[in-house]
Formats: sequence, C-alpha cells, structure tokens
Amino acid sequence: MVEQLSQAERDDALEGLPEWDHDTGRDAITRSFTFDDFSQAFAFMTQVALLAEKADHHPEWSNVWNRVDVLLTTHDAGGLSGRDIDMARAIDALVD
Repeated sequence: MVEQLSQAERDDALEGLPEWDHDTGRDAITRSFTFDDFSQAFAFMTQVALLAEKADHHPEWSNVWNRVDVLLTTHDAGGLSGRDIDMARAIDALVD
C-alpha cells in the first residue's frame, strides 16, 4: 500500500519543487507547462506518458494547444505520496 506523505514530508518535498503548486482541496500538486506550439506540447505529453507507464503512476492532465496542465495525486493513498513527488521530478527533468 502506498502511504500519504506526512505534513513535514510534504513541506520538504514541495520546497524542492518550486514550479509546482499544492492543491489542498485535492491533496495534489499541479503545474502548467507552456510550449511554442501544439506539436511541442504533444511531444512532451508523449514523453510523460512513457514515464508514467514505466512507473505505473499516471497523471491527470489536459492540453489546449500549447499548454499542458498536470495534476499528480495518488488515489490509492488518498492524497499526495512519494510517487507524486518522484513523478514531478521526472517530469521537470524533461523540461529543465
């Protein structure tokens, strides 16, 4: 079973993810990514999809033209877990 992060773990993890926002209503983290065009946004989504499949941890997301909005939460844990933090770091590595 995947465990939810404690408040201290959550605070520490989010300090290392300055581009991500904590959605307290869903106990999730969110980030918007903006690209030059739809092709770049879709290519990014493809890269994230491959990471997600490998990790068996899938984001909630939406795409409108050049923007991709990503939400990470762990349904099995009932909120934010280490799996979300790991996925956020992996996603950030694709664009940084």
